[in-house]
Amino acid sequence: MSSYRAPVLLTIADLEATPDDGNRYELIDGELYVSTAPSTFHQSVLMNLGALLWNYLREHPIGTVYPGVGVIFDDHNAAVPDLVYASRGRLRDTLVGGRLTGPPEIAIEILSPGSTNENRDRHIKLNLYAARGVDEYWILDPENRSVEIHRRSDAGALDSRVNLRGADQLTTALLPGFSAQVDELFVQ
Repeated sequence: MSSYRAPVLLTIADLEATPDDGNRYELIDGELYVSTAPSTFHQSVLMNLGALLWNYLREHPIGTVYPGVGVIFDDHNAAVPDLVYASRGRLRDTLVGGRLTGPPEIAIEILSPGSTNENRDRHIKLNLYAARGVDEYWILDPENRSVEIHRRSDAGALDSRVNLRGADQLTTALLPGFSAQVDELFVQ
């Protein structure tokens, strides 16, 4: 007779015990995901978009943008998006002890090379963010110099998808008046 052994689900406590070794550790459905340090191009894209969002929010103080901050959704799910935007109201509800303990309005990932990284960002994290109440999920693809936006539909899923590239303008109703030309995000 064979016995079935359920997989061990890791928790936030396990995640907090990981070494401080320069890797990014995330927990999705109790499974540990590890990413190595990003490339300089990845970080250039991060800085380009981050600066645009930061400047917009200085002129329109409706919320805050954070780079690389952990978002704890529950005991088995904690992600580290490259950037997050949270409104003042959302921060009042989710900022506990300097940590986000609920969904930001916008989670932003910049793809790193490799099929494992792409699968994690395009599918696993999309499903996580959809299930946990993120309103928009932006995936920036440095290789293709494009932006993929998943917006929450009336049905409640992140299934409204927009693909932008080149001279297309990145806009969102969550940041009224914000606009960025896509190709400018990928300048090194």
